[in-house]
Amino acid sequence: MRAKLDDTVSLLRELVSFPTISHQSNLDLLANLAGWLEAAGAKVELIHDESGTRANLFATIGPERDGGILLSGHTDVVPVEGQDWTNDPFELVEREDRLYGRGTCDMKGFIAACVAMAPVLAHEVDKRPLHFAFTYDEEIGCIGAQALVDRLRAKGIKPAIGIIGEPTNMRVIEGHKGCCEYTTRFHGLAGHGSRPELGVNAVEYAVRYLSRLLELREDLKARTPDWSRFEPPWSTINPGALLGGTAHNVIAEEAEIRWEMRPVQEGDGAFVREQMRSFVHNVLLPDMRRVHPGAAIVTETEGEVAGLEPASVNEARAIAMELTGANGADLVSFGTEAGIFQSLGMDVVVCGPGSIEQAHKPDEFIELSQLSQCLGMLERLGGRLM
Repeated sequence: MRAKLDDTVSLLRELVSFPTISHQSNLDLLANLAGWLEAAGAKVELIHDESGTRANLFATIGPERDGGILLSGHTDVVPVEGQDWTNDPFELVEREDRLYGRGTCDMKGFIAACVAMAPVLAHEVDKRPLHFAFTYDEEIGCIGAQALVDRLRAKGIKPAIGIIGEPTNMRVIEGHKGCCEYTTRFHGLAGHGSRPELGVNAVEYAVRYLSRLLELREDLKARTPDWSRFEPPWSTINPGALLGGTAHNVIAEEAEIRWEMRPVQEGDGAFVREQMRSFVHNVLLPDMRRVHPGAAIVTETEGEVAGLEPASVNEARAIAMELTGANGADLVSFGTEAGIFQSLGMDVVVCGPGSIEQAHKPDEFIELSQLSQCLGMLERLGGRLM
């Protein structure tokens, strides 16, 4: 496997050099991957977004039939601005058996391992197809994966097994929370700070909205399902930003809250959304419009990504445990694209090289030992393709 590790590192060096920050083009990177996969005998399709600047790559080795195994990772990375990097984040640097660079663990390392192993796996494929799915804009709402699953559903392509290679230190993950991100904007009426009763202070109403969110955050603890093994075991709410106002003596006309929710169970999300809708329409807006009929509160959905629901029967879990030697499967609180693929009717797990503790940070890295473990898993996967 030493040769394949060298190939993986070489390919990872190329992938890191493409600054595929979310919202930016990933087409050059995909062209690189397509060349490797086509050389291994894969049929490759690029599925572009509406702008034509980003795309998903979907490739298949073997027969075009249901029941295949899918390996998936996202090609976009988070920004590096404002981070104190020791080296150029888009140049792979090796130090003390670690590979440094943006995206090394999240999650170009897994992609590189999959593509480096494609020629080996191609010789193992018989009746069961092997699919590769490399997506765009995961970091900002799993946009690419949702578009890809819609495309697969429309074409009637039904893989049976999915392994999503997010960094888990090669642990098998059978479930994670969902992730819902919202921006709530408040429009009031400006005025002089000396007469607050004559205006509608958007910041003030944003604070009241936030206070209600924090009350619901406590209520969610009482809704913790008995089966939950998450940390923490309940659904969470996090206010990420509160923005608004212009000066000390001006009644704030505009404000916004950027917040997220990570539901343990689907009903918790519906519970919070309904409670906030009722609070806005029955309490906040009537108070605001008594002074200014044009006052408004609008919530925009930035993204609602389904969680990965643990299942009593999960072939992907059984296969991944066998391939990695794991004695069990775990849950995590961070989100992935796994739940989106699960919605296609697939059995899905998350299992990949590297640690989530390194993701999104300056001097992001992946250990060579983790890549070696991933390559070992993929090598053993070949026996499942016959």
